This record gives sequence, C-alpha cells and structure tokens, in this order.
Amino acid sequence: MIVLTWNIQWSRGCDGRVDPQRIVRAARETADFDVLCLQEVARNFPGLEGSSGEDQFALLSAELPGFTPIEGVNTDVLGEDGARRQFGNLILSRLPVLQAFRHLLPWPADPEVPSMQRGAVEVVLQSPFGPVRVTTTHLEYYSLKQRTAQVDQLRALQAEAAAHARDTEDREKEGGPFRRQARPSAGILTADFNFRAEDPLYERLQAPLGESVPRYVDSWRVCHRDIPHQPTLGLFDKGQWPGPPFACDFIFVTEDLARRVRDVKVNLRTDASDHQPVVLTLG
Repeated sequence: MIVLTWNIQWSRGCDGRVDPQRIVRAARETADFDVLCLQEVARNFPGLEGSSGEDQFALLSAELPGFTPIEGVNTDVLGEDGARRQFGNLILSRLPVLQAFRHLLPWPADPEVPSMQRGAVEVVLQSPFGPVRVTTTHLEYYSLKQRTAQVDQLRALQAEAAAHARDTEDREKEGGPFRRQARPSAGILTADFNFRAEDPLYERLQAPLGESVPRYVDSWRVCHRDIPHQPTLGLFDKGQWPGPPFACDFIFVTEDLARRVRDVKVNLRTDASDHQPVVLTLG
C-alpha cells in the first residue's frame, strides 16, 4: 500500500504557473500510489496567484480515473460573482473507500495574525491488510494557538476512532445510516503540519493517548531512525522561502502499523509546487 502526500499550493509551481495536470504527472512519476493526499486545493478562487478560478478538485480527479475522490472543503465563501469559492484538501484512492469523514478543526480567535478555517478529511479504506484510516490535513501556519488546538483535536480523533474500533456490540438497525461501519484504530495521518521535527508539537502529536489507544509515530523515524528528515519545503522556491530548506510535511502512522512501514521517501526533484511530495510504502 503506497500513500503519497503533497501540499500542491493550489497547483502552482515554482515557475508561477498553475497546472493541475502537471501535479498529477509529477505525483505519478514519484510513485505508483494507491492513495493520493493533497493539501491546498482550490475551486473558483481567481484571486490566488496564477489561478483563473479553475475547479481543481474536478481537474485533479479527472486525471485519475478509477480513483475515488473525497473532498474536504474547509473554506466555503460566496464570491462576488455569486458562485462558491472553496479551498481545502482532497484524497483520491484506488482502494475501496468504506467511509468518509470531514472534520473541521478548532479555530480559536487569534486577532494578532491572519488565519483560515482548517479541516481534516478522513477515509476508511479496504487495504490489502484490512480496513485502515487515512487522514490528511493542513494545520494553521501563522497562529501557534490555533495549531496547538488542531494537534490536540487530531489526537482526540484518534482516541475516538480507537473507541469505535473497541465497540463491537451488535446494535445494527436495518439499513440506513445507523448501519455499523468499520472505523479502525489503525491509521495514517498525512499533512503539511507547519511545524518542524524540533517543535514541541511534533512530540505532542506522538504522545501516548491512553490504554488501548495506539498513538501516532513518525513513519520517517520508524524507517530511517536518526537520519534527519529530507526537506519538504524551500528547496526550489527561494522567493517565499529564502532560508535553508526544511521538513514540515510528515506521515505519521499508528504504532500498530509501524511494523508494516517499508519505506518513506521525499521527491527532491520536482518543482511543481513549493513543497515536495512524501511517499510512504506499507507492506
């Protein structure tokens, strides 16, 4: 099972050109992925640099026939033309999608800085080794207060899923939305977290969650131990990121999946976004 995660900067490359088709080509050149997790996907946002207001959710999905697209719209506002302007995350899976959830993350007021509503989109997939959850998100950049609350909510969602997984009592009602569905504790969490590995929030996300709740662990550390993370931001775009490149895009797995981690790598070649794609292989 191969998962690729990428902050695509509304499909805008380091050349300033917005090209959703190029994003999919670069992702395919990176890995033969089963699941593609994308952050910063836009629909009808012509104010974004380089964008004509194209529906990137639709264009990206059209490039991957046979994949199920699950949208996670976090910003949804009325444009001057009367159309909805939407921005968020997208998961595309060629594995069966058993369930999908869209979680709005906490957004406590922080008037000192700009910010936007953030969210996490979660899918339960039928993987080769059973049901597994994949969640992708993009945490707040400017506000430490909001980013901290969002990390705590991601931890709470993992505890919630583990509680659902432990609840095996048969209370099924005939048909309809009350029908019991799989929501396992085994999960994969991908994101542009907007924190680095030396940030306390990196450790906070991986802190124990209590008895019978598998915690998140960094798949890079599972695979590469003490080798520093390869950079995922600022490698090519020196206009926005003039300093040394660094890693802020990670893939965490629950500790019950750690034994399945076979490889974690970063595509250090593409400049189709200001971020680099990260790929996890489970076996």
